Amino acid sequence: MSRSTTSLYNPGFNLSDDQIHNLVRVATTAPTSFHLQNWRFIAVRTPEAKARLRSIAWDQPKITAAAVTFIICGQLADHTTVPERLAPVVEAGIMPAAAVPEWQEAARGLYADSPLRQRDEAVRTGSIGATAMVYAANALGLGSTPIIGFDAESVAREFGLAQDEVPVMLLSIGAKRPENWPQKPRRPVSDLLEFV
Repeated sequence: MSRSTTSLYNPGFNLSDDQIHNLVRVATTAPTSFHLQNWRFIAVRTPEAKARLRSIAWDQPKITAAAVTFIICGQLADHTTVPERLAPVVEAGIMPAAAVPEWQEAARGLYADSPLRQRDEAVRTGSIGATAMVYAANALGLGSTPIIGFDAESVAREFGLAQDEVPVMLLSIGAKRPENWPQKPRRPVSDLLEFV
């Protein structure tokens, strides 16, 4: 498999609501701790919203040129949401109802007294979801750009993020122009992989 980060987008290309919805649906198939599903995706695609985002994201042209730029929000891990998030799993017959309190207690033990773990989980969850979206876009022949160059406080304020939401990254997706670079060579797997 090959993919590369897109720098240059065709600004005349648009994605439909259904296509954007499907990209987010794929993102939400990614795993989350205790099935918390602690994420939210803001699809920035109107010219006005793109301009607002670009102004607080180091004036990067790809934000206005791409069909959509998602604000990937991770929500602080909250053990009190476990029963609600697991209810459909129990209803589907995948998990016995008796297991839910055990999962909630385990999540409480991991996150309740650790703001750092709560935030780390928000970042992990958002990142894993964004990665799934990157590969979904690639499978559709679209380009994508994960972006960390932005003012997080301004993004939270301008786009109405909740107190428990962390703007993990921006993710632009659209039609890539042919002059983009191919995938850059990677470090050899032999330098990175250890068998034990």
